[in-house]
Amino acid sequence: MKIRIQAWDGREPARLAASLRDAAPRPEGIAAAVAETIAHVASGGDAAVAELSERFDGVAADPVRVPADLVAAAPGDIPDPLRRAIETSAANVRAVAEAQISGPAEVTLGAGQRIEVAEVPVGSAAIYVPGGRAPYPSSVVMGVVPAKVAGVGRVVVASPPEAGTGRPAPAVLAAAAIAGADAVYAVGGAQAVAALALGTESIPAVDVIAGPGSPWVQEAKLQCSRHIGIDGYAGPSEIVAIVAEEVPPEWIALDLCAQAEHGGDGLLVAIGTDPAWLERLAEEIERIRSRDGDPGEVTFDLVAVGDVEAAIALTEALAPEHAEVAAADAPALARRLTTSGCVFVGARSATAFGDYAAGSNHVLPTGGAGRFTGTLGPGTFRRRISRVEIGADAAAALAGTVEEIARAEGFPLHGESAVGRSEGRNDPEKGE
Repeated sequence: MKIRIQAWDGREPARLAASLRDAAPRPEGIAAAVAETIAHVASGGDAAVAELSERFDGVAADPVRVPADLVAAAPGDIPDPLRRAIETSAANVRAVAEAQISGPAEVTLGAGQRIEVAEVPVGSAAIYVPGGRAPYPSSVVMGVVPAKVAGVGRVVVASPPEAGTGRPAPAVLAAAAIAGADAVYAVGGAQAVAALALGTESIPAVDVIAGPGSPWVQEAKLQCSRHIGIDGYAGPSEIVAIVAEEVPPEWIALDLCAQAEHGGDGLLVAIGTDPAWLERLAEEIERIRSRDGDPGEVTFDLVAVGDVEAAIALTEALAPEHAEVAAADAPALARRLTTSGCVFVGARSATAFGDYAAGSNHVLPTGGAGRFTGTLGPGTFRRRISRVEIGADAAAALAGTVEEIARAEGFPLHGESAVGRSEGRNDPEKGE
């Protein structure tokens, strides 16, 4: 474990943000291996998926689709407290997702010209749910519920099978049943993404793949994005905590150490206006990590700033996955954070609430991607479509504009197409 404490004068936040991010290790040598995996699935289908699963995960499911009756019965196979917790999480995520659905917009521009912009769901979507060290039923809920709320006709889950059963963990199957997944496939890794993007004999191709996963899974999503839509690149977990009031250091230390549970390659930053408080925070981090055996090499960056303005500037430059604001005017400060994936307002609003049960989503932009993309939600599984209606009067009014621009761009037939409508040549309404 490494704890770095530094004072910052508030100048050039982008430079400090870059230095903090550059300290994190980066996976290398993955792209070529993932490309080979995708090509193998493209040519070999189910047989290739099974062979790759055996090679990488040590178990290949047969059949790869988990029988529907086993999924439906899965909530009864897990402890009641866990089942109730998943049900509460799903209900809260569903309520927030439903609030995000908007209706069509219609604009009338003059006589006979009407534009409708509507949102329609994609036809099918897959949620990738990691396996390996532990089951992640929360990722099932975070992906499946928004997709179903979006109106996607077919929502499936892919998650690695466990040795012994050949199926994903019971908690994953239970969450799939509670969230309303239409099918579950017992397959993981880059081969799962390739199969879902390209289709095999047993796994129909989907339109969108979303969800967290290893660097191999994320690289596969990127390489397959020419075939399907993806939610983005889900990298290592990140948290930036702004502390400008007296908060128990243990609270923030637990938040930082909790995100470190995802691995040692994340961004773990606390920005404080009181250097002495940061020293106490460092002591709490050491205590918690020592209590839990200090698993793995992790770096914590504690930055002392002169005022909260500097803290806001640095957080905006970092564009972290999670941001926490513990300050007297937390709501006002939180509204100024526009590049973070999710902002937790007030000292009691721990990131862990959002990870599991608050109703927001825990699939968030990482690596600074919050500057141009946002959290997973119904919009991930919907697309805009425009419907244009041009009547006779509108055709006459617009044809000259179209012809002028089309000829300037070297596309005269575009202009002729519009002019033909305006002149009424061969007009079916006139019987010509």
